[in-house]
Amino acid sequence: MTVGQMLAHCNVSYELAYENKHPRPNAFVKLLLRLLVKNPVVNEKPYKHNSPTGPVFVMKETKDFEAEKRRLIDYIRKTRDLGEAHFEGRDYRSFGRLTAREWNNMFSKHLDHHLSQFGV
Repeated sequence: MTVGQMLAHCNVSYELAYENKHPRPNAFVKLLLRLLVKNPVVNEKPYKHNSPTGPVFVMKETKDFEAEKRRLIDYIRKTRDLGEAHFEGRDYRSFGRLTAREWNNMFSKHLDHHLSQFGV
């Protein structure tokens, strides 16, 4: 994965939270995600290296580093500006309602995981 692809990959978390550009999982898939994937994604333990990822997160084409960096910064600022209260009890398309802490864990540990991969 290139740095541009990594930034685009990280942007998907925010796209899923703020935009309607990715398909929603059907009820069965959502149930499986809630049972098998939710806890490792929203708890406070760091991700293991080489953890599997969902298909919407896979970046195969070349991505423009500067454009993806700007998008990520804008998403982070939007998240900060909306604040904790905005996220408390808000629905996440794959896991259902999350606490503000779960939203924070999901966003922050995903970024930390990938920025650490690239020595940032």
